[in-house]
Amino acid sequence: MERVFMKGCEAMAEAAVRAGCRFFAGYPITPQNEIPEYLSRRMPEVGGCFVQGESEVASISMVYGAASTGTRAMTSSSSPGISLKSEGISYCASARIPMVYINVARGGPGVGTIQPAQMDYLQATKASGNGGFQMRVFAPATVQEAVDMVYEAFDYADRDRNPVLILACGGYHDGACGAAGGQKQQGSGGHQGEETLLGLYRT
Repeated sequence: MERVFMKGCEAMAEAAVRAGCRFFAGYPITPQNEIPEYLSRRMPEVGGCFVQGESEVASISMVYGAASTGTRAMTSSSSPGISLKSEGISYCASARIPMVYINVARGGPGVGTIQPAQMDYLQATKASGNGGFQMRVFAPATVQEAVDMVYEAFDYADRDRNPVLILACGGYHDGACGAAGGQKQQGSGGHQGEETLLGLYRT
């Protein structure tokens, strides 16, 4: 058993890799920057593809294309970035494209502020995009829940052939609450028999 220390965003990114995600496209914005930063190193190690798009719009379009081939694909952003991706998310819903996206929320309208917040509830629960489509939204309260829900999000996206959102609070995902201690264990009843992150924020 090996003990690792990760920020919440890093833990979600690693969970995505272990859930089978092999394509990520995104664009930098705080407080979610640790997700693309981590995946830029991790994806090549597992034969996956990481792309830093020229914009949020380009990034969600790349995810649409990758997920259309049957590849487990994901993107992430923070509040105003999700607004920019909303058209592409709506396109994924209309074409029944399974994909996962993470919103590590920040505060305020417009470009908002860089501090973490929980202001995107209505956008998340009323569907991010036009047309009144419905989708699953996971809202983890801890880093451990976020890790568990990343696994579930990919499974539900595939089952429902629909986008799935993980709405995360930047307060515990960008490291503001300190590093998370995790353990990697084999054969402990994890997701589909894979190695899983356990014990985050638990002693």
